[in-house]
Amino acid sequence: MRWAEVDLAAVRANCGRILAHLPDGSELIAVVKADGYGHGAVPVARAAVEGGATGLAVATLEEAEAVSELGDVVRGYQILVMGAITPAQAATAAAGGWSIAVSTRELAAALGDCGELVPVHLKVDTGMGRFGCTPEEAPAIARFIEESPGLVLAGAWTHFASADSDDAMTQAQFQLFTKTVAAFGDDPIKQHVCNSAAALRHPEFALDAVRCGIAIYGCEWPGLQPALSLRSMVTHVKTVAAGATVGYGATWKAPDKRRVATVAIGYADGVHRARSNRGQVLVRGHRAPLIGTVSMDAITVDVTDVHGVQVGDVVTLVGEDGGGRITAEEVAEWSRTISYEVLTSIGPRVERRYSE
Repeated sequence: MRWAEVDLAAVRANCGRILAHLPDGSELIAVVKADGYGHGAVPVARAAVEGGATGLAVATLEEAEAVSELGDVVRGYQILVMGAITPAQAATAAAGGWSIAVSTRELAAALGDCGELVPVHLKVDTGMGRFGCTPEEAPAIARFIEESPGLVLAGAWTHFASADSDDAMTQAQFQLFTKTVAAFGDDPIKQHVCNSAAALRHPEFALDAVRCGIAIYGCEWPGLQPALSLRSMVTHVKTVAAGATVGYGATWKAPDKRRVATVAIGYADGVHRARSNRGQVLVRGHRAPLIGTVSMDAITVDVTDVHGVQVGDVVTLVGEDGGGRITAEEVAEWSRTISYEVLTSIGPRVERRYSE
């Protein structure tokens, strides 16, 4: 009674539109970590490659293994493991045949000792402050990688901290990165710095490739097509009298006689508890306010102004219904979060239904 409809044609089209926005020669690395931002990593990866992506990026070795199940579809395409791994995981990482992000000499040495030829992408911290070596350390680590018989320096990258809001910081990070990589020597390596926000706002920073996640799913980029709709079903309808309360904590009180529908979806499925008494859903093509506290398995909706609501009606939490539309960005505002979390919070008991 709760499902997400994923439009793979939208993913393909979004990849094409992103590429059209970039300078000629810049490639697209599609980010499919966190189970493809809740859309399903394997089907999304396939669609992204069909849409023009020439690389895939994940956060963990387990995610890389899952995407590798695509076999011939991704053979010859770079799969980059971006998340930090430890030297203890080096043997598994080296055996996978993936490109591995490296931030330290210690991890590079562990990978180089595994008896495989491992392509690595050296991450430089230019201001994000999470992973990455310092710009001062980078040239020496790059030389160590280049001199290691078990390693190939395949790329260098950084991550912008505020590409969606701070052009000055983004410019400074870009300049620091390019200055740092210039000290590596003359051997060509793939350079990539842009996430979705940077690719949109600063295509001149695209370099050899961009890493887009949220944009390939149709969010946070005007003109792209949202790929996911989240829906559930009305399971109960009742009339409540003026003064009646609804939900845990009795946080909503009926101002007069109201029709209330209970919907089979809750915070275990990705409807954040912060949505309590905030925002709307779509029922029969009309907006209806979410009322009361979000429960683990259910929400309640005031359907007084929506004619004829009955058990079995479809309720749309993200997506289109009739002439109405609710976006993940809008839901994020109601949930006091960001669209990324709205999508990745969709739980495993929400069935994914795919269309091509």
